[in-house]
Formats: sequence, C-alpha cells, structure tokens
Amino acid sequence: MCKKRLALGTGARRIHVSAAFSAKAKVAMSRFEPGSSINYEKMHENINIVRRRLSRPLTLSEKIVYGHLDDPAGQEIDRGRTYLRLRPDRVAMQDATAQMAMLQFISSGLPRVAVPSTIHCDHLIEAQIGGAQDLQRAKEVNEEVYNFLATAAAKYGVGFWKPGSGIIHQIILENYAYPGVMLIGTDSHTPNGGGLGAICIGVGGADAVDVMAGIPWELKCPKVIGVKLTGALSGWTSPKDVILKVAGILTVKGGTGAIVEYHGPGVDSISCTGMATICNMGAEIGATTSVFPFNHRMKTYMEKTGRGEIATEAERFIDDLVPDNGCEYDQVIEINLSELKPHINGPFTPDLAHPVSDIGAIAKKSGWPLEVKVGLIGSCTNSSYEDMGRAASLAKQALDKGLKCKAQFTVTPGSEQIRATIERDGYAKILSDVGGVVLANACGPCIGQWDRRDVKKGEKNTIVTSFNRNFTGRNDANPATHAFVTSPEIVTALAIAGTLNFNPETDYLTASNGEKFKLEPPTGDELPSRDFDPGQDTYQKPPAESSSVKVNVSPSSNRLQLLEPFDKWHGKDLENMRVLIKVKGKCTTDHISAAGPWLKFRGHLDNISNNLLIGAVNIENDAVNKIKNQLTGEYGGVPDVARHYKANGENWVVVGDENYGEGSSREHAALEPRHLGGRAIIVKSFARIHETNLKKQGLLPLTFADPKDYDKIRPDDKISITGLKSLSPGKPLTAVIKHSDGSQDSISLNHTFNETQIEWFKAGSALNRMKELQ
Repeated sequence: MCKKRLALGTGARRIHVSAAFSAKAKVAMSRFEPGSSINYEKMHENINIVRRRLSRPLTLSEKIVYGHLDDPAGQEIDRGRTYLRLRPDRVAMQDATAQMAMLQFISSGLPRVAVPSTIHCDHLIEAQIGGAQDLQRAKEVNEEVYNFLATAAAKYGVGFWKPGSGIIHQIILENYAYPGVMLIGTDSHTPNGGGLGAICIGVGGADAVDVMAGIPWELKCPKVIGVKLTGALSGWTSPKDVILKVAGILTVKGGTGAIVEYHGPGVDSISCTGMATICNMGAEIGATTSVFPFNHRMKTYMEKTGRGEIATEAERFIDDLVPDNGCEYDQVIEINLSELKPHINGPFTPDLAHPVSDIGAIAKKSGWPLEVKVGLIGSCTNSSYEDMGRAASLAKQALDKGLKCKAQFTVTPGSEQIRATIERDGYAKILSDVGGVVLANACGPCIGQWDRRDVKKGEKNTIVTSFNRNFTGRNDANPATHAFVTSPEIVTALAIAGTLNFNPETDYLTASNGEKFKLEPPTGDELPSRDFDPGQDTYQKPPAESSSVKVNVSPSSNRLQLLEPFDKWHGKDLENMRVLIKVKGKCTTDHISAAGPWLKFRGHLDNISNNLLIGAVNIENDAVNKIKNQLTGEYGGVPDVARHYKANGENWVVVGDENYGEGSSREHAALEPRHLGGRAIIVKSFARIHETNLKKQGLLPLTFADPKDYDKIRPDDKISITGLKSLSPGKPLTAVIKHSDGSQDSISLNHTFNETQIEWFKAGSALNRMKELQ
C-alpha cells in the first residue's frame, strides 16, 4: 500500500494520476449490477473541493461523507449543526421494513428506482425446529408478503434476495459493501458494512424512498468520535469485546449524532469480519455509523469474495480511504487490545459492561439466575466463517473430553454462503455434535423470531447470546429473561459449562472420565483455505423491462395495505391535546412497536398499529399497556385508547424520557402514532433515527428545553403547542399545559427542524411533500 501511495502521489500530482485512472475501464459496483460502476474519481474530486474550503486535514468519515455531497462547493459544513444533502450510492432493505418502504415508493408514482437497491428476506423466518423446516414453514406462512416483495422488486428495478439467502448485513458485506461506498439501509445494524471501510447508515423507509427516488438525502453533519486501537487481539479476547467495552464507556446514547471512527496500529490485528462486528453493534451506542480505514484485511476479504477488481481500484485511491494525518476528532477513546479482557454485557441493556471474569460474582450479588438456559451464536453481528470456526474449536475440545453443552445451544449462520461453507468444512457437524441446533440463515431469535418453549412467560432465567441487543423481552417476549450479549466464543464456553459463574481463562471443567481440564483459547481461520461455497442461488435479478409485471395488494389482506396520505397541517396551533401516555424510563422502538409475532403485520399499517406502545411503562401506575381513557374514565390498552381519541376528534401527544426511540430503525414506531391521531412526541431526548422518522411522517418531535419540565406534565393534562405559524429552524415552541385543577404551566420546547423538514410537517409528511414537488 505504501508503494501505491508513493505511486499515486499527493495533491495536484494525485489529481493528475487519478484522471489517468479514470480513463481505464469502469469497475462494477457488484457482480449483480454490471451496469453500475464505482466512481472513486467523483468522490476524490468532492473531497478536494471540501478540503480546499475547510483548509484542514479530514477524518476518514468526513472524506466519505463529504465525498458524497450533492453540492460540495456550496454546502455549509459544521459538524453537529448543519444538515448535509447527500447522494448515497445504494439502498438495502430487509423484508420487514421493505414492505412499508415499497408501499411508500409505490405511492410516489415513480416508475423505477434511481440507484441500485436490494431487498433481503431475513426477518420473517421464525426459529422453531431447525433450518430447513423453519424456512419451509416461513415460505408458506409469508407467501403473500414474499410475493408482494418479489413482484414489487421486479416492477421497480430492485434486486431480490429470497428467504434463505441470509441476513441482510452479511449479504451486503459479501456482495455490496466496499471501501468508500455510501449505503443506506432500512435496518439499524446497516453500519456492519463499516468493516469494509464503507459508510453504511441505518434509516427509516421514508429516507430510503428519497434515495430510491433520486432526491438528495439529508443527514445532520455528524460529529466524529475517534477510537484509537493499540496492541493486538489474542487468546480469548475477540473483536466483539472492543464494542462491548466501547458500549460500556459511551452508553446507549453516547454516540448519538456521531460517526465512530476506529484507527491506530491495533486495527491491523482485527479481521475484516471482526471489524464488521464492531461496526454492527455501534448501533447500540446510538452512533450514526462506524467505520474502519481500508487495509490489507479488507483487501484479502474482497479477493476471497470475488471482488479483487474492486480492491485493486480502492488501492489506487488509498489516500481517500484512510484519515489524514493530523485530523481532529470531537472525542477520542483509546483501547489497548493487548490488555482488553473478554466482556459480557447485560442484562436488559447492551451498555452494562462486565469483564467475564467478574460476571459470576456480579450475578450472585444482583440476584440474576446463574444457570445458563440457552446459548445462542450467530446473528448479523457474529456469524462469520471466523466466528463459527472459533466456536467450533471450543466445541471440539469439549467433545474430545466426552462433554456436550449443558445449556441448549443454537447456531444461526449469517448467509447461505456461510452455511454451505461451514457444512463443507466440518464446523456445522462439530457444533451439532456438541448439542447445537443449526437454524435458518435468518435473524431468528435475535429479533424475537423464536418460538421458545423451555420456560414459561414470567419465569426468571438467563440466556447468553452473540447478538447485539438485549432489551427486556426482545429475544423471547419473556420480560423475566435475563439476556447477556458477548462473543460467540464466550457463549459457547458458557453453554458448555451451563453457568454464568465460569471464567474460561481460569476455571476448569470436568471431563466424562472425571479429570479436570481447561479449555484452550479458541482458534479459527479468518477465511476458508478453499474458496467459499456459495450454496444455493437465491438471488432474483430485476428484469430490464418490467411494464408487464403486476404488483397486487388485496383489499381484504390482513398482511398488506396500500397507504393513504396523511392529512396536511391545518395552519393553526395544536390546541388542547390529550396526553395519551406519559412514559416512564427506557422506551425503545421495541417498546413503541414490538417485533416478534407482530412482524407479520409490518405491511399493514392499521393492523400493526394495534401494538402501539404496548411495551411502554405508564408512569401513572407502573403498568404496561394500561392507560386511562380521559373521555370515559376507564382503563384500556394504549392502541385502543388512541383509536377512541381519534374517533372522537381528539388529538394527542406522548411524553417520554431520555433517548426515546433507541434501537431499531423501524419507521412503524413513527407511522403508528401518526395513523392513530398523534401530533407530537415530547421527550427529554431522542435517538437519531427515530427523531428523523417522526419528522418524515408529519409529527412534531420536541424536547424539553429544561428536562425537569417532564415532571410538570400529568396524565390528565391537556397540552397546546403554540408558535407553529412561525415555526423556523432553531426557534423554540411553547407548550401550554392545562391541569385538571384549573392551573396551568407554560414551558419551552426545542426542535431540530430545518427548512426542508418544516415543509414535510406542513404537507403532512415527507411523501406528501415529494408529490407536491413532482
């Protein structure tokens, strides 16, 4: 690479050489899209324009983001303040969010997507028995939805990955991510692609529609948090431990509004898929995305996945794919990988970090169940060939000593390619022999698609996973399940031991013959020595001519529903709105719009709205899904009361706490309150994606200027929001709170609307505004 850098030169010399390169044959963005080529020259040109304007060294994040500006010469750039208008290279959607995204795209009236886009069927497959049986059942149960997505993809020029292909983020890493690409995806773990030096950002479906429609996409100019890595990983410590440690430092909202950029000499000790693991779970700290600089580990991975031509092209533009010397970060964290110990985070929140060596004692002291009921490896975070190999190396040691897992053990391959390759190379058999059940190439238990039957709902128990999230009830809908996230290696060790009170670095197991032994540290090849086995072909290419393709949505369907436009703002202040619910404590998108069994309704807005806020805690009575209907005086479920208010012409608001809407990118958490008559969400602070999603659907996401004002609002209050006629960027609004005793308070509410977003509000939604401009 140093030779490449010398060959390319810098500054004016570099531009000259780049121009020479641009005369060469174009390199395709993927083998599935030979007509769409990588345009490093354009990104390089944009970077140089911005560098001259800012007159300072740039971080890698800035290079890629600013390299995709719609107007690099005129765009105002101020980290953390201004909104950037960007031109992402491509869009990816998983099947649960693609339904609403494609329904919105259909509503736009546009004939075909403007950028390469793909749909990935991974969310609707429930884990019950095993991979093959579960996949077949999913195809039957979800036939209507899969048919809709397949035909909509064909009609509008979108690539379609059929059920069984694998998890969206693994498919992207294997086929679509590359250094310097900007990709947006309708899933919060889209940042996984940062492991290949890409800027991959999770968004709601309405944002995806903007990009697919060829409209510049808006993003608040991100701050940049630098994580300097020194030393090298070894022994039991894995890439997962890096992000588990970072989550403990930054917490679930410490990365909000920022890109996390890893750099330093320790980077080269991490595999490409390991870097993807770290970037993937960056979603749990609220980061816009995470990214690593281009290096030889990425080059090797791209060559092994059939993209050597892209790697060669990236080397030509190496200066644009690494940070400038002397660049400045808004915050810097330093981690010595040589000193980093294995971690395990939880329960109930992914930022409660513990060294594995301490978790047994902490669990005893905290009253957490020590027995590990189930160990689960895989998911979009940790399902690479290397992950499976390292887990298998531990399973082989146990088998050699006559042991199997004491806990139940499940294995989720990340893709059909991973499944086929670990089967060919013997890893799958070892993991099965130790007691593992190999599930379908899908999200499964990680997102609550798990028909768990070994414990009753409400029964206190512990599971350990290599997943990314562990919110209350997320995996199995049991609020008493204590879920811990860690590396696949630690999950496997704890599943073999059957208890949290086991430190594999120091503790002994008892072999079948009674002898004591310690597990040796895990080992595993980064990539297969032979080429990957691609397995079954599960890709559907969109036809070049699609006018004859029909996309049908039955009016009687309970799975799919065409969208009706939301009403426009009436031009007046919003007066005397009811408080639907005052939420107490953590309120993630899982609380607002639950997944699991509700995933089946993701394409039917009215039906999915029956889960609105059913997981949120009502401050009035500490109960979930039990609020007082102020019109009848009776208590009912949140969606039922919302529907009653809407039917009686009563607008309403939700009042919430800190980091409201953290977690998934699901825009249903914004569509549902809008559909059921909500007008504003008033909280102490928002998670990034959810705040944007609310704006897109014509709601007012507002924050208390003084967080203590949260305490002034009572469940039976009426709230008026004034100053809407003069709504403008940076200008606070006023809320008049009328109490039932006749008294009232006035408080100030902040917002982050820019001029474009204000037009969304006035039009009733971003989609309405798009139609106005056509």
